[in-house]
Amino acid sequence: MLESFDQSEELQMFREAVRKMSEKEFAPIAAQIDDEDAMPDKVMPLLRDMGLVQLQVSEAYEGPGGTLLMNCIAKEEVARHSFAVSHLVGACDFAMVLPLRAFGTEEQRRHFLPQVATGNITAAIGLTEPGTGSDVSGIKTTARRDGDHWVINGQKTFITKGDTAKFINVIARTSEGTRGGGLSSFLVEQRTPGLTIGGAVRKMGLRGIKSVDLFFDDLRVPAENMIGAEGQGFKNTMHCLNYNRPTVAASALGLAQGALDAAVAYANEREQFGQKVIQFQAIGHKLAEMRIQIEAARALLYRVCALADSGATNGLAEMASCAKAFASNTAMQVTTEAVQVFGGAGYLCDNPVERMMRDAKVTQIYEGTTEIQKLIIARSMVA
Repeated sequence: MLESFDQSEELQMFREAVRKMSEKEFAPIAAQIDDEDAMPDKVMPLLRDMGLVQLQVSEAYEGPGGTLLMNCIAKEEVARHSFAVSHLVGACDFAMVLPLRAFGTEEQRRHFLPQVATGNITAAIGLTEPGTGSDVSGIKTTARRDGDHWVINGQKTFITKGDTAKFINVIARTSEGTRGGGLSSFLVEQRTPGLTIGGAVRKMGLRGIKSVDLFFDDLRVPAENMIGAEGQGFKNTMHCLNYNRPTVAASALGLAQGALDAAVAYANEREQFGQKVIQFQAIGHKLAEMRIQIEAARALLYRVCALADSGATNGLAEMASCAKAFASNTAMQVTTEAVQVFGGAGYLCDNPVERMMRDAKVTQIYEGTTEIQKLIIARSMVA
């Protein structure tokens, strides 16, 4: 794999360090994580000690001060061996780091971000509801002001890491308004009375990272835990998605790279009709197309990271959607083709590419389906 032509020596060393740790620590347990649908206790400390859980917390709040590009490099390298583990890289970004950085008060940042900087906690984003998936503006969960607290009632579903998160960023309706208006964001501690965590749902892939239902019954959250202005929750969440969708692209990219690595190794080893499988033009062309898609996805992702890390906002939303849509489609296509390269062996549950193909599907669905990404891109071109 060729690295990006403009990456510094420091970034290359960072990539190599993450790659070595992933190969040593996560590759051997990836199948176990999938089979048991459980994350081994050793994983979080390994990521924490390398600063990957808390990577994007700035130095001002006791964090490493990593960039979006560094975060994506880390996710990519970890996902090559374990897609599930890659979800613990930047485990609090979407729910806490990004919204606090952009919309939080200084008091909130100083209270919450040092907790993230320890690398010991995860956070979850409470967006999806039983009747509200892609249409975030249709959220029904409510928050009613009562003195110096807000009282939350409602239900969230498919909440990733909702079972283990110390904090949950709950998007709730605080008033009726225009479509997308009237929503606000609240940081809720998991131990708060009034919160009930449902059982984990069974998923096709992404096993080892649980998704649960959350039930709010007159849960009282301090008013100072509202992030951003009242009624700006939808707008603020969409802003944060522009910086988080590239990380989904990164995990998808790593997944695709891992599948290609496995397919190439097998094709160079497997013999049929007296020659290596890779020497058959049909297989060689298939592998070449997989490589083309991966290199294109990587170049697009790194361009988006450069745009975001520069502080530019013009065009970021549609470019983040381009990266997310292209990388997730690439992951699905490449993992499916990897199974085909393996033939019957690729259909067996103990083959890594079988797991990778199941994992890939969710990248086309969560944090905005591929169809939603295309809608965002199309709208950006309307005169």
